[in-house]
Amino acid sequence: MYDLVIVGSGPAGLSAAVYARRAGMHILVLERNPMSGGQVLNTYEVDNYLGLPGMNGFDLGMKFREHADRMGAEFAEAEVKGLAVQTDAGSTAPDGRAYTVKTDRGDFTARAVLIATGAEHAKLGVAGEEELAGRGVSYCATCDGAFFRDRTVAVVGGGDVAAEDAVFLAGICRKVFLIHRRDRLRAAAVLQERVKKLSNVEILWNTVVEEIKGEEQVSAVRIRDVISGEDRDMAVDGVFIAVGIRPNSGVFAGIADCDGGGYFVAGEDCATTAPGIYAAGDVRTKALRQVVTAVADGANAVAGIQDYFNGKELFRNNL
Repeated sequence: MYDLVIVGSGPAGLSAAVYARRAGMHILVLERNPMSGGQVLNTYEVDNYLGLPGMNGFDLGMKFREHADRMGAEFAEAEVKGLAVQTDAGSTAPDGRAYTVKTDRGDFTARAVLIATGAEHAKLGVAGEEELAGRGVSYCATCDGAFFRDRTVAVVGGGDVAAEDAVFLAGICRKVFLIHRRDRLRAAAVLQERVKKLSNVEILWNTVVEEIKGEEQVSAVRIRDVISGEDRDMAVDGVFIAVGIRPNSGVFAGIADCDGGGYFVAGEDCATTAPGIYAAGDVRTKALRQVVTAVADGANAVAGIQDYFNGKELFRNNL
């Protein structure tokens, strides 16, 4: 039996692995992907992580994993299928319970479980999106932008990610259209200024995408002005969708309370409403979802888990 099973190896999961090993815990980190790091791996530049300005996201993710490896964290590549509680399982947790994490590689039992599964990109849900995914439709500008060098692309969204994508793509593409359904961006002010200074970026305000067109590859988007109601087709070679993320919490449905968006209800100690179950990073309720807050969650979660093992619940119900 493990002290702790960590599900997910993004910044939150890897931070927790480091802190848990420093605390002497016997832990296992489960990751469904071949490579640790989470969404940060697909980030061209991380400019707001303290002490490492301009750090490449992939390199930062690799450093996180190297740190956890150096601390002796145990990893297994497996996809979690479910979670079951065992009462009177011989666990040394205060209430004697343990959890079995069910995966496609077998079952793993632990005194506590930390869910750090992150979130995934939201989709537009328009015609052509699924059919042309990977053939001009992308959710990661830093992953796929190089395929569109000197070509014309559209970025859909108005938040930080959309603005960052527009800035990145402007450096390699001939023309970038930033399509936003409102009359102002939600991105940080510094990002907005960078976007507006780029001569090859054109912002299409009050505009939505109704369809993505193309046969074998994206060739155009049908857009609609939400004020005038006018539709028109606009020729583009690629569409980068940055309209938000959704938490990867579905496989754990019913194990603990979630809010209306599917995020686990958990406070600063990352304790959910189920004893021994913790949630860290993008999968939990929080005001800001950034690498730095995910790393902080990992540390706070381990502190909370230690309190749980010791019969203390310093922050429970202080959500």
